[in-house]
Amino acid sequence: MIDLTTHIEKLRSGGIILYPTDTIWGIGCDATDEKACERIANLKGRSDDKSFVLLADGFPMIQKYILEFPEVCYDLADLATKPLTIIYPNAKGLAPSVLANDGSIGIRITDDPICLKLIRGMRKPLVSTSANLTGEDSPVEFRDIDSKITEGVDVIVKDRLKEKRMKASQIIKIGLGGQVTVIRK
Repeated sequence: MIDLTTHIEKLRSGGIILYPTDTIWGIGCDATDEKACERIANLKGRSDDKSFVLLADGFPMIQKYILEFPEVCYDLADLATKPLTIIYPNAKGLAPSVLANDGSIGIRITDDPICLKLIRGMRKPLVSTSANLTGEDSPVEFRDIDSKITEGVDVIVKDRLKEKRMKASQIIKIGLGGQVTVIRK
């Protein structure tokens, strides 16, 4: 596997990276670092009212950033047949710009080896937003990524550059009372 030491150091020092994920190519940073999150929003030309999706290595990490963890999430994860992003109510300890206006946050547990190495190296969730400018299509492979993105990040994880990555995650929202709403199948 590729050595990610430099990438992890860059993330720990407030940098932003371009990396392959379990779904599509992503731009990422430490989800607790407000300045880094703002840099990503500015790079993408993203409005302040849009939240980010985060990647975590498991439920114990997610529980550190959610006020009340809904037990139904274990069942949802067990039943998922593809990557699953769960929108949790009442996030805490994260950069304000990653949250939705209602204080919720979308988090996906990843099994991607590169993502896991980055997350575990930081010991924090990783922002994972599509590697495109706002309003443009998500890139299917690395060569489709706009040069403004590749030049605007601090470091690129140069692995799987020719793989096509087209699958989007399923998105489910959990309400304060534990009610489940499917946002995207």
